[in-house]
Amino acid sequence: MARPLRIQYPNAFYHITSRGNERRAIFGSEGDYERLLGYFESATERYGARIHCFCLMPNHYHLLLETPRANLQRILHHLNTSYTSYFNAKAERVGHLFQGRYRAILVEKDAYALELSRYIHLNPVRARLVKEPSQYPWSSYVAYVVGEKKWEWLEREFILGQLSSNQREAQRRYQGFVREGMLQPLEDPLKKVVASTLLGTERFIEGVKERLIKKGTSHRDLPALRKLSYWPDLSLIVRESERVFGKGTIESRRVALYLSHRLSGLSLAEIGKYFGGIGPSAVSQNTRRLEIILEQDKKFLAKVQDLKKILSE
Repeated sequence: MARPLRIQYPNAFYHITSRGNERRAIFGSEGDYERLLGYFESATERYGARIHCFCLMPNHYHLLLETPRANLQRILHHLNTSYTSYFNAKAERVGHLFQGRYRAILVEKDAYALELSRYIHLNPVRARLVKEPSQYPWSSYVAYVVGEKKWEWLEREFILGQLSSNQREAQRRYQGFVREGMLQPLEDPLKKVVASTLLGTERFIEGVKERLIKKGTSHRDLPALRKLSYWPDLSLIVRESERVFGKGTIESRRVALYLSHRLSGLSLAEIGKYFGGIGPSAVSQNTRRLEIILEQDKKFLAKVQDLKKILSE
């Protein structure tokens, strides 16, 4: 399975899930829950993390997290490594506590923060640990519906502010909003995630795609990015190359192979297999040779550039 994209930029907003290895419990006592909450606090102090919402379940945890400093990986490394070291020392064990890489979904904040907060706060109810979210001590729900903030580091103002500018009214409405989710079946908002990475409108996804491409992200190394963009099919590349350079000619094959390498987002092995089972090195060698020709032949270069523009539209 391809690794999901790890997208980082200032003020990015994420839904984070980190699960215990083999879905085993990651908490053994109340003190363990408190310790992870302590690491949440230190993440806000040391790394500028903004934690909008959380829920600590017996074998995993959820966060709504904002990163003003574009440092998601540092924050999660701090949380999971610090807690694993603490837990292993206490339990006299070694090895991984969390299951591989955490799941980080980049979220369009204005469109989905409120809905995701309800989804997170209702986790204990869906798991039948409690009947009411207010009965669960290890989530941020109580801080959302009482007047006094329980954790100073918790950022609840943005989500509550979507319901009312008056704090008490916003808390009353939020409680009703969550209760609505208990009384009727709700669609899982995470089912709308694109490419295992993004949750947002089409405009938001296009903006993220442009940001990644400007940064020079390698498409072939990050196959998930292919799902966010338009990638021409190899058969279309071959057909268009033959239209310009002639069917069955050496030029059309070389150009088709070159453009497949540059535009398709597929691996060298996948491209080579399509072109009759040639090896990855042959694909790379064709690209290097053709680029030398393009530098020397301006007319040939113009044709290839026009073809590339057509295939990229």
